[in-house]
Amino acid sequence: MALRKIVAVALASLALAGAGLTTPASAASAAPSSQADCPAGYGCLYKGGSWNSVPFTYYHYGYYNLTGVSGTWRAYNHQTGGATMALCYGLNGTNCLIVLSENQWRDQPFMQDFKSIVLAK
Repeated sequence: MALRKIVAVALASLALAGAGLTTPASAASAAPSSQADCPAGYGCLYKGGSWNSVPFTYYHYGYYNLTGVSGTWRAYNHQTGGATMALCYGLNGTNCLIVLSENQWRDQPFMQDFKSIVLAK
C-alpha cells in the first residue's frame, strides 16, 4: 500500500508541475497587442488589419516610402496636436487621398496600392 501512495503522490506532483509550466506560456500568448504598442506622437501600420501585430512606427513629419506592404493593414494616427497621417498612392508622399486625423484608424485592404505615407502638422 505504501508504494501505491508514493506513486499517487509522484503523479500528482508531475501533474501540478506540468500545469505550472504551461499556464504562463498560454497566458502570455493570449495577450493581444493593442493601440498601446503605438506610442503617442507616432503614426503606425499594423499588418493584418487588427491590433494583434507589432506595428511599424513612424515619428518624424514627412513622407515614408513603403516597401513589402500588401494585403490588409490597419493605419493608426496616434499623433498629437492635430497632426495628420495620409496614405498615398504615389511615392514620396504624392497623390494622398486618405487622410487620418488625430487618434483615427482605418483598416485598409489592398495596401500594396499605396506607395507612401505622410505625417504632417
